[in-house]
Amino acid sequence: MKESGQDGVCGFLVKFSKKLKACSLSGLVETKGETSPMKTTWYCPLDLSTVLEEKEDGVIYNVVVKQQHGAPTSATSGSRSQCVKAGTEEKLVQHLLHSFAMGDSSFITIFLSTYRSFTSTKRVLDILIDRLQHPPGESTRSQTRQPFNRAVCMVFSMWLSEYPEDFRSLGEPGLLLRLAPLLPSDPSGTEIRGRLLRLAEELSEQALLPDSSSDRTIASPPADPTKFDPTNILGFPAGLIAEQLTKIETELFVRLVPYHCLGSLWSQRDKKGREGVCWSVRATVRQFNRLANAVMASCLWPTQLRSQQRACLLEKWISVAEECRARKNFSSLYAIVSALQSNPVHRLRRTWLETDREAVRRYEELSNIFSEKDNYSQSRELLKEEGTSKFANLDGKMTNRRQIGSSAQGTVPYLGIFLTDLTMLDTAVKDRLENGYINFDKRRREFEVLAQIRLLQSSCKNCVFLTDEAFLQWYQSVPLLNEEESYRLSNEIEVPCELSSGRTQNPTVIITRCPNLNSSRTSLVADSDGLFDFPSPVCHFLSKFTKHMKSPSVSCLDVDSSPPTNDPIPSALTPSTPIKSHRRSVSCGNNPTNNNKGSEPDMRIVRIRMDLQDGNMYRSILVTSNDKTPTVISSALEKHSQDPKQASRYELIQLLPEGKELVIPATGNVFYAMTSSSVDFLLRRQGGNTPFRSLPISTETSATFPRIKAKGRRQLFPK
Repeated sequence: MKESGQDGVCGFLVKFSKKLKACSLSGLVETKGETSPMKTTWYCPLDLSTVLEEKEDGVIYNVVVKQQHGAPTSATSGSRSQCVKAGTEEKLVQHLLHSFAMGDSSFITIFLSTYRSFTSTKRVLDILIDRLQHPPGESTRSQTRQPFNRAVCMVFSMWLSEYPEDFRSLGEPGLLLRLAPLLPSDPSGTEIRGRLLRLAEELSEQALLPDSSSDRTIASPPADPTKFDPTNILGFPAGLIAEQLTKIETELFVRLVPYHCLGSLWSQRDKKGREGVCWSVRATVRQFNRLANAVMASCLWPTQLRSQQRACLLEKWISVAEECRARKNFSSLYAIVSALQSNPVHRLRRTWLETDREAVRRYEELSNIFSEKDNYSQSRELLKEEGTSKFANLDGKMTNRRQIGSSAQGTVPYLGIFLTDLTMLDTAVKDRLENGYINFDKRRREFEVLAQIRLLQSSCKNCVFLTDEAFLQWYQSVPLLNEEESYRLSNEIEVPCELSSGRTQNPTVIITRCPNLNSSRTSLVADSDGLFDFPSPVCHFLSKFTKHMKSPSVSCLDVDSSPPTNDPIPSALTPSTPIKSHRRSVSCGNNPTNNNKGSEPDMRIVRIRMDLQDGNMYRSILVTSNDKTPTVISSALEKHSQDPKQASRYELIQLLPEGKELVIPATGNVFYAMTSSSVDFLLRRQGGNTPFRSLPISTETSATFPRIKAKGRRQLFPK
């Protein structure tokens, strides 16, 4: 994706913030007078603005009428601006050419960022070509034709600058060759015509030489375990390691295509034939997994090391995490913290006993940054505070005093937070209204999250890094450990003690209240001097949606699966630190009678997969405390485009850690029957399966979710 057009994003968002404030319906009062069945009117007493909902053929507008100070209040006088609320596919595409004249200046940017959720590039071009073949006005110099021509040039100029891959994905040049002659003959139209013809030429060459296109995914050469020396990491300064990791993460983040994060696209990434979908997000996830694997492998691979020596490795990675924090590289920071929190590492109690107490204290502080409390509120506050600042703010002192370099630091966020927000939006808000119109208000909410990503990208695009070949050679030599190998190495380092009872001991259960998302901040909102100074409909909406949710879309579970040992646990490693116990959300309990009478039903988002011929696909389903098994199965079948009437032929199975399965009773309440250890389910044809069944542990890695799936650890990216 070309970066031209990025410079205009910040300027656009300033205008976009004013537009959102004008279109906000909060605090408005509905009129009691005469109303038309096609028009609803609200009045805002603060700024003397009237907001109307007007319906035309195939489209619904929110119209803002601003009254002149001292003028009589009237819904028909004053300046008007219109924002599309919903409409048919054809009307939304045609509105691209009229939105600016109608005062809906944000529509073009929002449409181009989100249209792939409800239509295709080919379909949009077909509708635009049909409109260009029948332009308004009798001549090219008419008063209606000239504004129309300017709008055409504006739309295609922005589209070509920011999303040229849309045109390259057409596969054949026919549409572009039809479009080029229809563009205006002025200088702007001539320039756009030339760009379209060059793209058409590229597509023609690709059609003649289909093998000439390069795959975006370049496989790394397999690491040679015999050449891997984990202790070599101690020879590199922590600052150098963090610098190289930040270089890798920044390059990936700048190339990230924001719309790849949309929930409707991310949820289809595993569908057969769509392996290339969301390739830029997959690349980020692969790097996250790779770094987490490097941390685990360096700590576990040398099984012959003494506890004091292994503690030096932990201290090294804690120092690297600190340096990543100073460089505002939250993605690498979270990967390191997650690896140290994984069960194969955090169960090494003797090693943690030998770790420097000050290092453990700093590690706890870094871990708290990614606490799930209040929907990752601390992470969001840091992004708000430091998102576009030049340096991180540590203990009230800017990191330029830490001698990490004179150049400004970009911010690389943990992408999972944005993926979670967009997944919740996609699951909770309907794509279409009851009349079949496309819900464009949903796209506006999604765009606000995408705009935050683009602002952070703009802070990274001018960063300059030097390459250290020695570290990269070590990093590429790290062997890939699967889950089974990690546990085997961990058990070789510290052998689990035998249980005196001779039977499996259940983990300690601590009933805790999961974070209440009602007060969470799901959007990056900053002070008035920052670039994040725009209102947050996403935050407002998600606060409403999660008002009655007791847990986010990821599991609130931390389990210490290692059997108890005779080693004392250091005071620094109590359950609030790496050594954790099973914590279950009250919303995931199994006693429905504890609910307050008269309260709204509890809700939770789960992911349900089916074994279909076109591949395994997950679909997000909203499960409430009132939903029985047949209802959930029917909803899942409908999501998978199957016949919901066949629900009786399927059984619902929860996929648990360690390859176990839990069969949900056929007439049970799914919300209370499920455990809190997983949000993944499987729909399977009726068969004689036992409630719990061990499955082989898969050693295959995937680029669609982090490989850290240790028992009791949550999955870090929503699926």
